[in-house]
Parts: sequence; C-alpha cells; structure tokens
Amino acid sequence: MRLVLDEPKDDDDSYEFEGLTYLINKDLATQSGTVKVDFIDNGWQQGFSVTAEKPLFSGASACGSSCSC
Repeated sequence: MRLVLDEPKDDDDSYEFEGLTYLINKDLATQSGTVKVDFIDNGWQQGFSVTAEKPLFSGASACGSSCSC
C-alpha cells in the first residue's frame, strides 16, 4: 500500500480529517480493512506511515503491512 498525491476518481472513497482529504480505492479499502495513516517525526526519520488492518502483501516486500513514504 502506498501513500501518493492523487485526484479523486469515481472508484475512490473520500475521507476528511483535520483539514486533509484522504482517498482510497473502494476495492482496495474492501481488501485492506481499516487503514491507519500516521505522521512520524523522530528527527532522523520523518514521513507518513500507512498500516492496513489486513496486510495485502506477504513475504519480503518493500512495505509489507506498513509503509513509510
């Protein structure tokens, strides 16, 4: 699962939280379950962390069930 900038499409669900709009493909949302987006700022590590209730990837992937973008 990746976090990218995108424009809304007909097959997206849209969620607003604290002034930000999040889009997720409806089919992906069904497959992944609840998706959690956090912003991490640990000094040396900064960015978004995306975690899915039902990981879509297994084994050795670049993101696995969590992805920092």
